[in-house]
Amino acid sequence: MNIHSMAFFGAEENFYCKNINKASIIENPKMKKEAMFWKATKNEMVQCLLCPHHCSIAHEKRGICGVRKNEHGKLFTLIYGACSSIADDPIEKKPLYHFYPGSLVFSLGSVGCTFRCDHCQNYSISMARPEGLSLQEIPPEKISEIAYDHGCRGVAWTYNEPTIWYEYTFDAAKLVKNAGLYTVYVTNGYIEKEPLEKIAPYLDAMNIDVKAFHDEFYRTVCKAKLAPVLQTCEQAKKLGIHIELTYLVIPGFNDAAQEIKEFCQWIGEKIGTDTPVHFSRFHPDYKMKAAQATPINTLLNCYSIAKDTGLQFVYLGNIAHGDYDNTYCPSCKNLLIERYGFSTQIKGLTKEKCNKCGATIPLKIV
Repeated sequence: MNIHSMAFFGAEENFYCKNINKASIIENPKMKKEAMFWKATKNEMVQCLLCPHHCSIAHEKRGICGVRKNEHGKLFTLIYGACSSIADDPIEKKPLYHFYPGSLVFSLGSVGCTFRCDHCQNYSISMARPEGLSLQEIPPEKISEIAYDHGCRGVAWTYNEPTIWYEYTFDAAKLVKNAGLYTVYVTNGYIEKEPLEKIAPYLDAMNIDVKAFHDEFYRTVCKAKLAPVLQTCEQAKKLGIHIELTYLVIPGFNDAAQEIKEFCQWIGEKIGTDTPVHFSRFHPDYKMKAAQATPINTLLNCYSIAKDTGLQFVYLGNIAHGDYDNTYCPSCKNLLIERYGFSTQIKGLTKEKCNKCGATIPLKIV
């Protein structure tokens, strides 16, 4: 996951609960439930159809994610309602800059991932298994109540990969939407078309990590493939989900000017030039501690390429405060939203229009 989406994780603190009343959270969860999107094959084998890995799983074995298990020819999720990490976050932390800016979002994470990224910032939960951490259960019907209690406008499934939490997030998202709250995935985008279509009516926004724009990076660093991620971005856009993209820039791995240009051209052609794009600074971690942190000039070069390609809303993340956090009108350059860290002030907007030139800005505001 990208660095923006971190709450608080560490070797000695696997469950983070900021300002949450633990009495509202049920202990000793029953986390196992029959999974969605799978088929039986032969000899008690099953094939998971949730993500493009399509894992073939033998009895008593698990898929790549580590949380979907075959028991006697049936596939089960082991993390239904199981939370490793909970916080009420600024929506900008996801990062989502054009989606209810300034609002708080109730954020939940679990364990496991479909990727095995060498540079993972949240490896203490993404690489963990359910039995390896002290997990707490929040039933789907409790989420909205807790979110409202803490002044949150919506709910985000984040920190680790939310798509592997599908059964829980699907059930919860329907309840959250019925309660009048928005819903968010912060995701690597590794999900098949059918499950994405099924949850789309209850999923308002996605920040999708595009980790590089060449398949070798995905194969060697993430142990996955690029094409399904791009397919998810394009499909989510067509389904009417609000999309923002994050690209973590790693020197020597995915920062070549031509690669950045091709990435930006694909956005313009397939997703839209009005798509918010976040180029984020890399900090060495996990198995890539010897790698170089991203120079500021590299990020500025990414910014210039993106703007030259015609992208209208480009942001730089994990750097000191500056103009690259702010939102400007692409027509008249009026300052629309000023950000300092995760503090947001709407300055030049009247509803979704620039109050100087009247241009309609593609964002949702409180």
